[in-house]
Amino acid sequence: MKDTKLEGKDALKEDYMHGSIFVLLKRFIESSYNYSTWVNLLEAAGVTKPVYEMQNMYPTRDLVAIVYAAAAHSGVPANDLLEQFGEFLVPDLLLVFNKYVQPEWRTYEMLLYTEASMHGAVRRSDSRTNPPLLLITKKGSRQLIVDYHSKRRMAGMAVGIINGIARYYNESDVVQVKRLTPVDEERVQIHVDFLNR
Repeated sequence: MKDTKLEGKDALKEDYMHGSIFVLLKRFIESSYNYSTWVNLLEAAGVTKPVYEMQNMYPTRDLVAIVYAAAAHSGVPANDLLEQFGEFLVPDLLLVFNKYVQPEWRTYEMLLYTEASMHGAVRRSDSRTNPPLLLITKKGSRQLIVDYHSKRRMAGMAVGIINGIARYYNESDVVQVKRLTPVDEERVQIHVDFLNR
């Protein structure tokens, strides 16, 4: 799998991500390795911001640089690391966005309503944020097509989040996720089948 397109640092110079993603990336690295690895990755990435705060915004290019440093350190391709990270952060994301989630929702509804409920809330709360645009198309009651649109080219994270949501709701055995297009593009189609609906 090619990782070269993920970088896109020129396109991301003025793009910012919510501090919670950086805080959770740090937690992911520390849980996978240790605190020293996080410090070493920051140094390898040339990132001089030592502490990330939940409510601040930080350059997306910093996150990309840290992910590439982690890929070099671990030998795991950057897009695969993003997928692992996406799955890891689901419980925390659902805690943060709990007020936008209906108690009866499961994986299907979470995917169907993410753009309107959670991404909409993120955009309204801070105009500097730019979460990926997700267009969800129903194909009957047992299938969703997720169209991911973002210059960040981080659809691996979206795939991981979908898998993480299925795991969170104990539906991993009945939810199948398949990328229909290369994961490192600006637009990626993700096919999600629900085997028990």
